[in-house]
Amino acid sequence: MVFSSITFLFAFLAAVLLLYFVCPLKGKNWLLALSGLVFYAWGEPVYIFLMLFSTLVDYTAGRVIDRYRDHPGIRKAALIVSIVIELSLLGVFKYSALLINTINGIFGLQLFNPNLPLPVGISFYTFQSMSYVIDLYRGDTRVQKNYVYYLAYVSMFPQLVAGPIVRYEDIAREMESRTVTLSKIGEGAFQFAVGLGKKALLANNIGQLWTQIKEVSGDRMPAATAWLGILAFTFQIYFDFSGYSDMACGMGRMLGFTFPENFHFPYMAKSITDFWRRWHITLSTWFKNYVYIPLGGNRKGLPHTIRNLLIVWLLTGLWHGASWNFVFWGLYFGVLLIIEKFFLGKFLEKLPGWVQRIYAFLLVVFGWVFFELETPASIWTYFRWLFGAGGLWDEHSGYLLLTFGLLLVLCFLASNDWFSRLCKKAEEKWSGFSYLRLVWMAVLLIASMAFLVNATYNPFLYYRF
Repeated sequence: MVFSSITFLFAFLAAVLLLYFVCPLKGKNWLLALSGLVFYAWGEPVYIFLMLFSTLVDYTAGRVIDRYRDHPGIRKAALIVSIVIELSLLGVFKYSALLINTINGIFGLQLFNPNLPLPVGISFYTFQSMSYVIDLYRGDTRVQKNYVYYLAYVSMFPQLVAGPIVRYEDIAREMESRTVTLSKIGEGAFQFAVGLGKKALLANNIGQLWTQIKEVSGDRMPAATAWLGILAFTFQIYFDFSGYSDMACGMGRMLGFTFPENFHFPYMAKSITDFWRRWHITLSTWFKNYVYIPLGGNRKGLPHTIRNLLIVWLLTGLWHGASWNFVFWGLYFGVLLIIEKFFLGKFLEKLPGWVQRIYAFLLVVFGWVFFELETPASIWTYFRWLFGAGGLWDEHSGYLLLTFGLLLVLCFLASNDWFSRLCKKAEEKWSGFSYLRLVWMAVLLIASMAFLVNATYNPFLYYRF
């Protein structure tokens, strides 16, 4: 079940919100835990037991760490056991096929590959649950003694299968006591409507352009078509994932929680470093806090810093998928970040802002080629097409540009912050702006529903991870 489905909007979400608002305070976390399990079981009835096992392991580890505060050995053992189990589950279900296929390919073996289905959201809820145990060990958060409350934190349906990755400390107080006001409900509903609009109106429609181009057979593609295709995917993945995050944060707010921001207009970045401060912010923060800094960060000189950055970005690539193209994608950004950090950064700062933005945007677009195409051969071929190996233009390029050109322009405008800045100024100067927000929310919801009712193309890209 995805957020952009009629079943979710009119059945599941409506029922949960109704029950939640009439439920007494002590029962709200129980309802959250139950609704999260129902939401997950809707698409993954078998793997719900895997998630329950994962949460039970980390909850138990947390209780042991808290109880044996004066026994460092026991605390450390509980931490290690928790991390090993969680990473083992992630490794078996997500990376075993890649490992076996790689071994078979290198050594010419025929080891059995079980090809286990990937449990939805395992990368997200595993990282979230691990962060709780690590923070508790470090003394950065307090223990949750109620298992149902902890299960509610991990399985909360708005952020269960695709984030944002919420640290327990971020919502610890709200897990114990929170208030749901009309103001919060209104703000959350508006953010949800914006996210649904991003997904249903922009991501789904521009994604059809990339689907058409990607499925074109033949050994030649004009540069114009290739650029239209990868630009379409560039906007599709942004509006798909940021739209989901907006919907998640909006629903969280309606439930009384404040989830961390996950996207901040990443295509306005002035460098690759800036891009990763704006894109999937909670994942970047997670790797920084739990991998980069523990490895030593930038405190041990140039060679160690480069090593640490490459490790982090290798893991970032692998986190996104068990395929070698994700490894290339992660290392691609790792190398770019190293170049900016030690060589290019100061030079970039001296350039005009628009030049910086073009530089960052083009490198990000090239990165999406590694991300989306699975084999080295297909990646190399697509880069050749981008730079004219298949010609520059044909009639089909013109047809696609006429059909999707206006939508591409709209996506470009919507990926910038001009509209939000305009709204902020209007809100400051006009007291009646809140009524206009209601109208805009209604328009987005009605338009999105209209598209979803007859939609035959409604993928969610981050379900893969």
